[in-house]
Amino acid sequence: MSLLYLDPVRFRTDFGVRPFLLQHHLSEHRLFSLERLLQLARSFPEDRVEYNAGELPVGLDPRLTPRNGLSIQETIQRIEECQSWMVLKNVERDPEFAALLDACLSEIVALEHPATRRMGQREAFVFLSSPGSITPFHLDPEQNFLLQIRGQKFLTVYDAHDRVVLPQVELERFYNNGHRNLFFQDDWQARGTTFELLPGLGVHVPVTAPHWVRNGPSVSISFSITFQNADSETQAILHRVNGQLRQRGFKPPPVGQAPWRERLKVWGYRGLRRLRRLFGGAVAQQCEK
Repeated sequence: MSLLYLDPVRFRTDFGVRPFLLQHHLSEHRLFSLERLLQLARSFPEDRVEYNAGELPVGLDPRLTPRNGLSIQETIQRIEECQSWMVLKNVERDPEFAALLDACLSEIVALEHPATRRMGQREAFVFLSSPGSITPFHLDPEQNFLLQIRGQKFLTVYDAHDRVVLPQVELERFYNNGHRNLFFQDDWQARGTTFELLPGLGVHVPVTAPHWVRNGPSVSISFSITFQNADSETQAILHRVNGQLRQRGFKPPPVGQAPWRERLKVWGYRGLRRLRRLFGGAVAQQCEK
């Protein structure tokens, strides 16, 4: 039996462009029991586990994110009542989760979309959320498939090209080591698309498409499978370079408006990276002056 079901026509037209629903068969998978996730969290370095209080506003300055006062182990064991949110990052470090990630991505590759021919930085994340918790408005740099394993959540996704909710300068800030959280206004809610996720359902979230999550009345577990492709890698380079140019007083046009300049930026950025690898930072720094 397949792990994922994606409508081939919808996938061909919408992948990487707009969010869409899909189905999966992972809800009863043994890897997502609380006991197995607790075992996984115990084996991970602390920087691969992020958790905090879950009673948050949709728009939140990351510096103001409250902790929940519990340990990682206590948070998982008390996730039913401790009003917390947690993510286990890069669960593909575990061989069993790595095999599951590869199996899922193999089914995506089999659909033969041109944008999935080369997948880089294949990663997976597991999210645990208490009833009613909020994941604030944010963006991510990967092509993402968020699969609901347990519980209910409401995911609101926005157009990655809507410059009202995601200004160009915010993209540049993010790709120059800025935090993922974004400013949010309540009257933007109608600009997004809200998906109700139940076990067996998932949503494709295109790269940099802003989104926020409201959990339902029970514990939620979600599995996120992500990867980079040529489009996401190119976007990252262009926004990073534009941000650095803006810091130097230039006014670069938005990504997509000057294709020939963008090709030069990508070529130059990759050339500098090769110089750094070959000769160290000193030579590349001279070239940047």
